[in-house]
Amino acid sequence: MERINVIGMNLEELRRLMQSLGEADYRADQLFNWIYKKRIETFYQMSNFSLLLRRKITSLADIGRLQLARLTSSPSKTTQKFLFELDDGHFIESVYMKDRERITLCISSQVGCPLNCAFCATGKMGFVRNLSVGELVEQVIFIQRYLNIDATNIVFMGMGEPFLNYDNVLDACDIISHENGIAIGKRKITISTAGVVPRIKQFIEENRKYKLAISLNAADNETRSRLMPINERYPLPQLMQVARDYQSRTKARLTFEYVLIKGVNDRIADARKLKDLLTGFQCKLNIIPYNSIDNEFSAPVEQSINAFIQPFLAMNIVISVRRSKGSDIQAACGQLYAATLKP
Repeated sequence: MERINVIGMNLEELRRLMQSLGEADYRADQLFNWIYKKRIETFYQMSNFSLLLRRKITSLADIGRLQLARLTSSPSKTTQKFLFELDDGHFIESVYMKDRERITLCISSQVGCPLNCAFCATGKMGFVRNLSVGELVEQVIFIQRYLNIDATNIVFMGMGEPFLNYDNVLDACDIISHENGIAIGKRKITISTAGVVPRIKQFIEENRKYKLAISLNAADNETRSRLMPINERYPLPQLMQVARDYQSRTKARLTFEYVLIKGVNDRIADARKLKDLLTGFQCKLNIIPYNSIDNEFSAPVEQSINAFIQPFLAMNIVISVRRSKGSDIQAACGQLYAATLKP
């Protein structure tokens, strides 16, 4: 009989597990709390379960399966990159970032990525597979337990395209935000997409309360298609229409991310196009100076960054220049790559 991994199981699934052992439903609520809130490592830590019941669960289930293969820390320890080995021998990376009282965990959603964005190291890996709900949730639990911290924010901005693993990512978010477990608020969880239009529409229809970020990176179809092949399938006009639908239906502030690349999308003309594109949006614009992964592109100089943001200062939007944490340890935006990192 194949062993069960309880991390990734929701409350209803845990109830069915407890019922199969002849236990009452309230035991599932207790188990949920032990796993996700108290972050136990063995079932024997569950002090309100009988020794017999703890032995029964231990005989058939595991509490997580990620193996820490490598931990890389910045000198200040405010950014740490976790390399995890999965059951099948593949690897993923997750990142811990601390900024004063804010503790953010950047979570991967796939092994590799099928989108092949030109500026992203993960795309160079190709696509291997989606992560399970358990593998998604365990990244959060493992890092919190290992560092003895309580995360305040979760961003699905690691390896992979979250909306190409839609069901598992949203199921994981539901577990992460559950009040009896990890209990990170829905508005503290951000899902970033390169623009998978049908899944954005589904996200809107389901009235999901998690925050949405769209990786834009260009304000014209030609440049965006060069950087992001997904634009050929879901071109900018189609993407911006669904973004307007999102804002209209949810009244939530949408985040647009824009990786600024020297000589590609960082000119004043590009800024003006982007300003036109965002006119009418109540949004946040994250400008992310490019983080180097090879010699194809380079980061813009400070003068170019400052000039680029000028047209947006008078707009009714929130604009920030995100100095990516972790670039010194290859843990910044676009730098995660775990194909050949086995120690």
